Formats: sequence, structure tokens, C-alpha cells
Amino acid sequence: VHPLWQSPLTIPGGTRQSPINIQWRDSVYDPFLKPLKISYDPTTCLHIWNNGYSFLVEFDDSTDRSIIVGGPLENQYRLKQFHFHWGAINEWGSEHTVDSKFYPAELHLVHWNAVVYPTFEEAVMEGNGLAVIGVFLKLGAHHEGLQTLVDVLPAVKHKDTVIEFDVFDPSCLIPSCPDYWTYAGSLTTPPLTESVTWIIKKKPIEVDENQLEAFRMLLFTSDGEEEKRMVDNFRPLQPLMNRTVRSSFQ
Repeated sequence: VHPLWQSPLTIPGGTRQSPINIQWRDSVYDPFLKPLKISYDPTTCLHIWNNGYSFLVEFDDSTDRSIIVGGPLENQYRLKQFHFHWGAINEWGSEHTVDSKFYPAELHLVHWNAVVYPTFEEAVMEGNGLAVIGVFLKLGAHHEGLQTLVDVLPAVKHKDTVIEFDVFDPSCLIPSCPDYWTYAGSLTTPPLTESVTWIIKKKPIEVDENQLEAFRMLLFTSDGEEEKRMVDNFRPLQPLMNRTVRSSFQ
């Protein structure tokens, strides 16, 4: 387990922790779930940052230029950043699983409720503060949109490196199939707060072996330290407790 989850924080004692195993047959179809509307402005993309456990692509969230609305959400939410979780090999890597099946990687697009909260930091602490879209990555065809990102990863190989990365539209990383599962959960990295409405897309996107390998060439360590490859940066599954996973599809 990555040092991130070895602290006492591993057991926050909450009842809606993430990630979870989604049981397809146990999920409940909700006919009132609306389609999710995604509207991103590529010019709000700012930079890429290796924060020591993933790489974050961060956005200007001072206005409503990159937002999601609809789906299970009552308000619109602003895009703050996206990042990935992945494994050392293709047999695991995703945080969520479907019928106990792992994917080699999972994308998280993190949004916050700027209608109700004045800052991202405050939204993180509240029940309806965040909305995260989860997208599974599976091995298959080369992904043209992802390649733009892969090409610059060597520049953020070490922990705490940041490079400018402007004009990128993350909607190219979201499958066109509208189907999703949704449930009430938490952040999967500290502070692990139970503030997240999860929207997990049913269909994965395809990426090729070389693209996944590029993720695994990143390092958990700073320049000058003994190199530790950035792999297996996912949190273990958490109990569902008495939560219901709803689906937008039958």
C-alpha cells in the first residue's frame, strides 16, 4: 500500500468511503437520473503537476467556463482537476471495480459545487461539495486524445515538477456512451472526506500498452532521491455499508 494510506487516516470510520466494488445486478435503475451534460473550455487548462502520488492536470476554476450539470446533480459543478490511478501491470490499477473486475487504470475528473460553496477547499469538506466522474481505461486501440498528455509526461517525471499545459479538452477522455452508475462516496486520497457524488461511466475508453507504460515511467520520488516508480497508486476497496448504487440504464 502506498504510504499515503498507511497513516491513521486509512480508517476515517465513515459510512460512505470510496472506492467500492460495483455489483451490476445489485445496482438499481433510476428512471429519474438525467443525462450528464459536460461543457469544458479547453483554454481553462493550466498545467500538469506530479504531486507524488499521481499527475494532476489542473484547470482555472475561478469562473463557470468548464462545468458539468445534470445527471444526479442538483447544481452545476466546476472542473478543478483530473488525474489517473493505475497498476504496475494490466491486471489491476483501477480504484473502482465492476463485479470484482479491475481495469488497468481509472481516470477521475474532479468538480466542485461553486453554486453553494465559495471555495474548492470548503466544498471538499461538505456532503454535496464534489462530483467526480470516473472513467475506466482498458487495453485496446491507441487513444489520440490521451497521447497529447502522454507526450508531455517525461517533463513531470519527478515529484513536485510542474509544467505549463494549456488548451486541452478533457471531454475527449470521456466515453460517448451516456450510461453511468452513481453513489455517495468519499475522496480516495486524504483527507478522505465524504463529500463526493461519484458518477462512474459504464463504458471504458481504450488506450494502448505504450500509453499505459508512459504512466508507469513517472516517479513517486523527487529529483536526486532513489527512484521509485509511480505504480499501484490506488486505494483499496471500501465496504459498501448500506448504500445503494443507482444506474442511469436498465
